[in-house]
Amino acid sequence: MSTEGGTKAVVAALFANLGIAVTKFIAFALTGSSSMLAEAIHSVADSGNQGLLLFGGRQAVRPATARHPFGYGRDRYIYAFIVAVVLFFVGGIFALYEAWHKLADPHPIEEWKWVPVVVLVAAIIMESLSFRTAIIETQKIKGEASWWQFIRRAKQPELPVILLEDLAALLGLVLALFGVGMTLITDNGIWDGVGTAAIGVLLIVVAAILAVEMKSLLVGESATDEQIDAIEQAIVDGPEVESVIHMRTVHLGPDELLVAAKIAVRHNETADEVARGIDAAEARIRAAVPIARVIYLEPDIYQAGKAGQETAAPSTAEAH
Repeated sequence: MSTEGGTKAVVAALFANLGIAVTKFIAFALTGSSSMLAEAIHSVADSGNQGLLLFGGRQAVRPATARHPFGYGRDRYIYAFIVAVVLFFVGGIFALYEAWHKLADPHPIEEWKWVPVVVLVAAIIMESLSFRTAIIETQKIKGEASWWQFIRRAKQPELPVILLEDLAALLGLVLALFGVGMTLITDNGIWDGVGTAAIGVLLIVVAAILAVEMKSLLVGESATDEQIDAIEQAIVDGPEVESVIHMRTVHLGPDELLVAAKIAVRHNETADEVARGIDAAEARIRAAVPIARVIYLEPDIYQAGKAGQETAAPSTAEAH
C-alpha cells in the first residue's frame, strides 16, 4: 500500500510540474522576470526528481543476484538522495545565481504585466492539487505520528520527498508572487530579485533536510520500536525459545527488514528440536512483521542471567 501510494503521489507531482514548467517558461519569455525563470527551473528540477524516484522504484524491484544477495531495495534511497542533490544545485544554487544578477541590474516588468500573476496563481492551484494527493496518500500510513515525525521516521522515501518538494513548491510560488507583485506595484525590479533569492534559500533548506534524511536511510536504519517489540515477542511466544539474548535489525530497503538474533534454548534439546524451534520462531516473526524477510537466528545454551545480558548493545543502525 505504501509503495502504491508513493507512486501515485510521484506521478501526480510529475504531471503537475511538467505543466507548470511550460507555463512558467512562457511567462519568463514574455516578461523577463527572474522570479519566473527561477520558478521554471525549479519546476524542471522537480519534474526530473519525480522521474528519478520512479526510476529508482523500478530498479529496486530487481531480483537478488550472487553479487547483490540482499537485492536492490536501497536503490530507492539512492535515487531519493540524488533528488536532494539535484534540488540543491539545479534549484537552489541557480535561483541564487539568478537573484544576484537581478539585484545587480534590477529592471521592472514592462510588458505582459498580467502574465506572471495569472501563471503563478494557476501554478499554485495545480501544485495544491498535487500536494493534496501526497497528503491523502501519507495519511493512509502515517498513523498517529505528526507530519514531522513521519518525515523523520518514514522508511519509504517517495512520500517524504514529494511532501517536502510540494511544500517547497507552494512556498516558492508564494514568494515568486510576492516578488512579481511588489515589482508591479512599485515598478522596482529589485523586488523580483528579492523573491528569487528567497526561493533559492528555501530550496537549499529543503534539499539539506532531504539529504540528511536520505543519508540516514542509506547508511541503514533499524526497525521501529514497535516492530522490534513485536519481533521479540514473536520469538519467545513459542515453547522452543527461552529468551532473546540480543537482536539486531536493519532495513535492506523500505519494505524489507533483516533480523539477526541470538536466542537462548534449553541445554537438553537435540539439534533436531533446536532446528524445528528456529523454523517455528521464524514463521512467527514473519507473521508478526511481514517485512522481516531475511532472518538469522543463532541458538545458544540458556543460562539464568545470560538472557538479556547483551540487550543493551546498540542496534546496527538507529532510527533517525
